[in-house]
Amino acid sequence: MSDAAGPDIPTIFGMLKRGFRDAVPHNFALGIELVEVDIAKATMKLPYDLRFVGDPETGVLHGGVITTLIDATCGAAVFAELRAAIAIATLDLRIDYLKPATPGLAVVCRAECYKRTRNVAFARALAYHEDSNDPIASAAGTFMLGTKGSAIPSLKSKP
Repeated sequence: MSDAAGPDIPTIFGMLKRGFRDAVPHNFALGIELVEVDIAKATMKLPYDLRFVGDPETGVLHGGVITTLIDATCGAAVFAELRAAIAIATLDLRIDYLKPATPGLAVVCRAECYKRTRNVAFARALAYHEDSNDPIASAAGTFMLGTKGSAIPSLKSKP
C-alpha cells in the first residue's frame, strides 16, 4: 500500500524492473535481472555468459561486468530508498575484488542505501555466488541525487 513516503514495495519492484530494462540497455544486454527489492535494499543477478569471460583460459568473468552489476544494484537500492523516479548518477564506486568469480556460476549482488542526504546517497554492496559470507567483491558507492524536475519517465509508475 502506498503512503506519503512513496509507492509500496511491489510497485517499486515493477518500476525498477521496467526502468533497468528500458532505460539502461547495457544492463539488459548483460542479462542483469532484478531479483528482490525492499526499502533501501536491492538484489540483482548476473547469469554466467561466455561472452563476458575476461580470461578464456580460466573462464573467469571480466571484472567490468561485475562492476556493472554492482553499480546497477547500488543504484537500485538508492531508488528503493528514494521511492521516487528522479535521476541519479554514480559519483564514486570503490570496489574491492576479493576473489575471482567461479566460472559457470551466476553472480548475485545485494546492496543497501544506508545513508541519504539532500543531494547524495551512500550505498554498500556485496557480490557473491550462493553465500554472501564468501564474497567475490565488496563495494561502497556515492550517488548524486537529481534536481527538481529531473524525473525519469520509464521509472514513473504507470496508471
